[in-house]
Amino acid sequence: MLNNQNELLTIGMNHLLTNSRTFFIPISRLSGELQEAVASAYLCMRAIDEIEDHPEMPRDTKSHLLREVSSWLQSEEPESTLDGVFAPYGEVLPEVTLRLKDWVRLAPESAASLVKQSTAVMATGMADWVDKNWQIETREDLDSYTYCVAGAVGELLSDLWRWHDGTDTDRVKAIAFGRGLQAVNILRNYGEDEERGVSFFPNDWDLEQMFAYARHNLEGADAYVEVLQPGQILEFCTIPLALAHGTLEALSSGDGKLSRESVMSIVSRVTEQGIQ
Repeated sequence: MLNNQNELLTIGMNHLLTNSRTFFIPISRLSGELQEAVASAYLCMRAIDEIEDHPEMPRDTKSHLLREVSSWLQSEEPESTLDGVFAPYGEVLPEVTLRLKDWVRLAPESAASLVKQSTAVMATGMADWVDKNWQIETREDLDSYTYCVAGAVGELLSDLWRWHDGTDTDRVKAIAFGRGLQAVNILRNYGEDEERGVSFFPNDWDLEQMFAYARHNLEGADAYVEVLQPGQILEFCTIPLALAHGTLEALSSGDGKLSRESVMSIVSRVTEQGIQ
């Protein structure tokens, strides 16, 4: 067991670097307990996301694990209970998932309940979508799915901003922020999803309609960011939003995913605007 918070944060940041270039950069620029809280939140949600997205695990196993994780997060049961849940799948699940208890411990004590409750709600929602075999038929289904896997993250971040320094934000726009980022991910992974027989498009939707959905929600994200005061919270939100807009522009022009050089150029532009 790791008890040193600095050591745990270092390990967590290494996992962030491996798992997400989009969020590693803004999280790495946060400081103190806010960095610990946001890193904990992202890693917890990445841990359960790896269960939902596992390419080989049967759907009933995914659903079972997600519901067990949700139950543990909402209980006072010891860490050994979670170890028992994961034990049969130790050779299958990635390390970022198997270390979920570490990511929970990474959160500052006063923020841990926010992270645990939001992750539990997300895990249950993911399990419900696994049971439905991710069948998205209507705009309402798409809204429900993108809320479950991303809009709820926007809500949690708003809760963490308030916890940190009292920053108050619009929760509807926070949900739009998450939905917008997820819609960009859906568009970015469209070809790969199609090859494996998966579609997150409502019936009769084409690429143009999904682009419109992404742009609509990113407009809400823009409005969310516009009212933030200068500082690390504003910078944190501006970086992934700028990357989402850049990715959407690249996809719409047929360029595909952003190159590493483009990512660094966008990040440099944002941070050089004097937001910090």
